[in-house]
Amino acid sequence: MLKEEVILTFNNILFTLKKMKCILGAFGYFEVTHDITKYCKADIFSSIGKQTPVAVRFSTVGGESGSADTVRDPRGFAIKFYTEDGVWDLVGNNTPIFFIRDPILFPSFIHTQKRNPVTHLKDANMFWDFLTLRPESLHQVMILFSDRGIPDGYRHMNGYGSHTFKMVNSCDNAVYVKFHFKTDQGIKNLDVKRARDLAADDPDYSNRDLFNAIANGNHPTWTLYIQVMTFEEAAANKFNPFDITKVWSHADYPLIPVGKLVLNRNPTNYFADIEQIAFSPAHMVPGIEPSPDKLLQGRLFSYSDTHRHRLGANYLQLPVNCPYRSKVTNYQRDGPQAYDNQGSAPNYYPNSFSGPEQQPAYRMSSFDVSGAVAKYDLSNDDNYTQAGLLYRNVLPKDEQNRLVENIVDNLKHAADFLQEKAIYHFTQIDDGLGKELREHLKLAKCSKANL
Repeated sequence: MLKEEVILTFNNILFTLKKMKCILGAFGYFEVTHDITKYCKADIFSSIGKQTPVAVRFSTVGGESGSADTVRDPRGFAIKFYTEDGVWDLVGNNTPIFFIRDPILFPSFIHTQKRNPVTHLKDANMFWDFLTLRPESLHQVMILFSDRGIPDGYRHMNGYGSHTFKMVNSCDNAVYVKFHFKTDQGIKNLDVKRARDLAADDPDYSNRDLFNAIANGNHPTWTLYIQVMTFEEAAANKFNPFDITKVWSHADYPLIPVGKLVLNRNPTNYFADIEQIAFSPAHMVPGIEPSPDKLLQGRLFSYSDTHRHRLGANYLQLPVNCPYRSKVTNYQRDGPQAYDNQGSAPNYYPNSFSGPEQQPAYRMSSFDVSGAVAKYDLSNDDNYTQAGLLYRNVLPKDEQNRLVENIVDNLKHAADFLQEKAIYHFTQIDDGLGKELREHLKLAKCSKANL
């Protein structure tokens, strides 16, 4: 497949996802509570007490529009900061990692989460075939099938930038960072039976919970933390710090508090405020830059193309998307729904009529690049160690038991040979986990045979 075809497919998948998944959003502000200017020159972090307006969108991934929002599924957690330097979008999830590390696999991965193109049914064989062929996905799979796979509404889950980013300070010194939004309401999850009951009785449970909480003045909040890694630490690290299927150890890279995210206003019109909102990881401000994270690099290009297809060429002029706290001057003119054509200013560069020039403050920092450039398959890059640590050191015994039950409840619908492949990979993660899965699958087959 040609590169252009891959990008086009990536864009079409994102367009389809946006149309299908269940989404809700709200508005509020971000307030700085701790000084991090030694790491970052972004105006949003310039002083303690500084507030910046935000819009936040929550979403499911696998379900169609209108489907139950209490299903086992990752949740999108996207934040648009309306800063004085323009819009900064942090487009992440409620998990600190993701299923894949290579953007070329993204379209195929999403296909496996949707319906079979022949039967139009959800297909366990598609799901587990892909996951067992790409074992880097299993770290995220274990989070998905843990208690956190079904959060009790959007207020009781964390949000993560997931990718590695760069922060640059006023002296143009850069560090790598991870963004963590920890819920101040506390983590709460739904058990399987409660989630299934709500899917039947109140499929809009999470949406209703968030809207009513804000309407009643019970404004949800999250605390922003960052992890910081120097370039030298990244170069000497025992794992790839740009691999989105892995986390950074909190012991080695402790959480540093930054500020508070507050949601205090519901949308006044869903279509205008939420359906038309458009996020892109490429929307950054001076002081915040991308890292060599491969999946992030792919996302930088795809989202804007998707929005031009979904909303039109001038989607950034829509009120919910425009950087209204800064003045936009560029050489883009005309097109559908263009209402800010910048008067009689020239539409070409260079020019002799005082047209805008790139400002030094908005240039990205430089960095050294070396080594061979090629397409590498990193599918065997230690896919088991961190997943094993999650199972043994993070999940208590009762959650380990529920993890096994939840995996089996899905895996039992896959073909026998895929079950065997899954057991093999989970055994590499933890021998006891593999044995538990095998025993529970055997019991599930016996129960099915006795029906």
